[in-house]
Amino acid sequence: MAAEVSGGELAKTSGVSASMLSRIERGLVSPSVETLERLAQGLHVPTSRFFGDQARRTDFCHVRAGQGVVVDRVGAVSDYRYELLGHLLSGNLFVEPYLVTLLPDADPYVTFQHPGLKFLYFLSGEVSYRYGGRTAEVRAGDSLLFDANALHGIEAIQNGPVSYLSVVFTLRE
Repeated sequence: MAAEVSGGELAKTSGVSASMLSRIERGLVSPSVETLERLAQGLHVPTSRFFGDQARRTDFCHVRAGQGVVVDRVGAVSDYRYELLGHLLSGNLFVEPYLVTLLPDADPYVTFQHPGLKFLYFLSGEVSYRYGGRTAEVRAGDSLLFDANALHGIEAIQNGPVSYLSVVFTLRE
């Protein structure tokens, strides 16, 4: 939206004069917080957009179909195939997107527990998914979002094959 607005349109929608916009753009004046808020409203963006260091945020990851990094799992989840679908190296948010496929010998496993938030989107199969003391019946097209600090995982497999997108979000220390 911001790139599509002319200076005149922004002056009109934000209530900041065109001459003031020109002085701000040329670095002749520093806008007040109130002016920044009005400009953000006129641009339909959060005020924080003005403070982000976009020049340093250059991470971009493209993983072609079937080319993710397969992560070896041992123990009870050895038949859960995890394919890492991307990564970012900068910023304070750590994001782990995986394509998870349960192999034919996979057993239910309900004791996953780790920091962060987890988002699951089921692509195939039907399972009972345990989260703490609750169970949800999920199938292809269903999603779950939860705090991963509680015990969680697949309690029962009703119909296979089972595959889902798993994205874990944690803050870097």
